[in-house]
Amino acid sequence: MKLRESGMPEEEYWESLFDVDLILDRLGITNVHGDMVELGCGYGTFSLPLAKRVSGVLRTFDIEPEMIERTRSRAKVESIDNIHCELRDVFEQGFGVPSESQEACLLFNILHCEEPIRLLSEAACAIGPQGAVYVIHWRYDPTTPRGPRMEIRPRPEQIQVWALKAGLSTNSDEVIDLRPYHYGMVFRKSPPGEPPFPH
Repeated sequence: MKLRESGMPEEEYWESLFDVDLILDRLGITNVHGDMVELGCGYGTFSLPLAKRVSGVLRTFDIEPEMIERTRSRAKVESIDNIHCELRDVFEQGFGVPSESQEACLLFNILHCEEPIRLLSEAACAIGPQGAVYVIHWRYDPTTPRGPRMEIRPRPEQIQVWALKAGLSTNSDEVIDLRPYHYGMVFRKSPPGEPPFPH
């Protein structure tokens, strides 16, 4: 399934829009012990730095063959051997990993899709009891240089509602400031019998 407004700009320009290491640090993705999955490798902008921060395998998916090949090529140049790139439609096929097998799932700039709750539910299924779903998205601001149109661009509070419906919660209402163009959120599975978003 192709995302609404999912076209990618030229690689150099795209990568100029992110301070990747700063974003990963602020999200708390430092040394992940285990495997993780990422939806949408693109040019490998986040995939390569992520693979360096995980002890296991990073499985990253895209529906565009050229994006898969570009990420594989960059990983080879940098001698990163723990990235598994796969052409896969996660909306139709899921992540293709056993339930509760992943330490983390990355959903970056993707929750303007047509079925965000379904996607968050797939992510919740993939992570283990101590795992996390990491989200970043374009700020709800029409002046950002990229990003989906405002009618489909989610606000942070909307993502929290979707996550709740998908069986995810956060330890606080904190929205992580990833200026200049993004914000981030971290979700975990809601413990059975406990209300999500505890205060």
